[in-house]
Amino acid sequence: DCVVELEADRAETPPRVFTQGRMRFVVTGTGLRPAAVERAVNLSAEKYCSATAMLRPTVDIRHEVQIVEV
Repeated sequence: DCVVELEADRAETPPRVFTQGRMRFVVTGTGLRPAAVERAVNLSAEKYCSATAMLRPTVDIRHEVQIVEV
């Protein structure tokens, strides 16, 4: 299972554009290989996500991975 939790900061003055974004990928499963999970998340966040690609020029976007072994 993969859940993405998002948080963002916005400018104080109008038009209150996004200034920073944080993405936490919570990946749950059995026998997960951390290197493979990290690679998949990195590709998803940095290469294939159109929203991230659109915002990246003006928004500081960071991501992290949390692996939950069940």
